[in-house]
Amino acid sequence: MNIKLIVVGKTDQPYIRQGIEEYVSRLNHYVKFDMVVIPALKDAGNATPDEVRGKESLLIAKQLNGVDRVVLLDEHGEERTSVAFSHYLQKQMNAGIKTLALVVGGAFGFAPSVYATAHDKMSLSQMTFTHQIVRLFFVEQLYRAFTILKGEKYHNE
Repeated sequence: MNIKLIVVGKTDQPYIRQGIEEYVSRLNHYVKFDMVVIPALKDAGNATPDEVRGKESLLIAKQLNGVDRVVLLDEHGEERTSVAFSHYLQKQMNAGIKTLALVVGGAFGFAPSVYATAHDKMSLSQMTFTHQIVRLFFVEQLYRAFTILKGEKYHNE
């Protein structure tokens, strides 16, 4: 299985970028992983949140293949423990999913058209985080999930 993390806007904080790079490096030992960065909209400051979501949804749609399993990282999604998330990943691999496409939206979330293409919604927490820090949290959780599946000593329970 391939995992593709689709994000809107670049990660501009060096400490977040370094953390992401560290966990992506570790993650690549377990699975083919790609992070696709959709450029932030240039005219977003003059647009309404609905207009921004609409434009971003078109860019997100271009990154999705019709056979991808699409999971939105969304505040209204299902929360899972790290162990439950590892089981979710195992289930996707067992189902023969070729590409698991995980999508982190921009500052205003997702347009209805993106929700319509999603197979699942997942939440990291009931708290709100910046869309940039979510990237770091999520790649760490992906790495953690694979160490759980491999029975390695990273996750303590």
